[in-house]
Amino acid sequence: MKLPRRTVVHLAAAAAAFQVVSRVTWAENYPSRPVRIIVGFAPGGGTDLLARLMGQWLSDRLAQQFVVENRPGAAGNIATESVARAAPDGYTLLMIDSQPAINVTLFDKLNFDFIRDVAPVVGVLRVSTVMAVSPSVPAKTVSEFIAYAKASPGKLGMASPGNGSAPHLTGELFKMMAGVDMFHVPYRGGALAMTDLIAGQVQVLFIGPSASIEYIRTGRLRALAVTSANRLDLLPDIPTVSEFVPGFEASGFFGIVGPKNTPSEIVKRLNREINAGLADPKIKARLADYGGTVLGGSPADFDRLIADETEKWARVIRFSGIKAGQEK
Repeated sequence: MKLPRRTVVHLAAAAAAFQVVSRVTWAENYPSRPVRIIVGFAPGGGTDLLARLMGQWLSDRLAQQFVVENRPGAAGNIATESVARAAPDGYTLLMIDSQPAINVTLFDKLNFDFIRDVAPVVGVLRVSTVMAVSPSVPAKTVSEFIAYAKASPGKLGMASPGNGSAPHLTGELFKMMAGVDMFHVPYRGGALAMTDLIAGQVQVLFIGPSASIEYIRTGRLRALAVTSANRLDLLPDIPTVSEFVPGFEASGFFGIVGPKNTPSEIVKRLNREINAGLADPKIKARLADYGGTVLGGSPADFDRLIADETEKWARVIRFSGIKAGQEK
């Protein structure tokens, strides 16, 4: 039996309205079971600690457990792929740092498309790094360091916590913009790199302020500059690299994403609750210890940041010729 056109239109409208109501109801009842926040690195690192901080906030706010699950390996790609392939129901999230945006270009082939396969939820924190040198280096300013490096091309060691890591690429960006030639010395983590920097085995390291500030305060390392666009409250007397190399800026970021096609109502609810956390005085005080800037904002804001950072680091990787697993 053929239904009248008006009846068909009414039925279609009713079905669409039912779907909208169902999605809204689903979001209002979310979460009804524990939520996993996947972290692509071992416990104790910055990404892990932020995931636990925000996970506890969400657990308290939403009366359901947000459990951090660490899946280290392959520069975070194992964790990213697991979330990209997870059911898009809001029960699997990923706390990311800058690494997935770097890996898009760093790795020739991945089993997922980071930009296409995730749904940005919210940016959490933007963090600078410190350009730190060994006390044995005579330079006291960035300008003096550039002159020192140019006087000994290819002879200064630039340490990093790993090939293709954000600090490594920050150093490569500095080399590119300052026109200096230094050889890269990758380590398995920042602690080992700092040990050799203090001993004078390498000359410069770009590293997070929270990891280096005590060494700087005690004179075991010398901070020449910070890599953010503005000076840090944590190190107010330390200039920015851009004060010596115009246009230089390099900041890492942290944030939360879910699988592509996660219902927009759930993304909006998570975004709203996390933004409330980022405005909470206790959490803001905890985040201040990272020496960074709180982000927050909409999912679209975080989406633009991810896209911009992916493009920026792609240019550096192509210029430097870095490959995953390859030393420079």
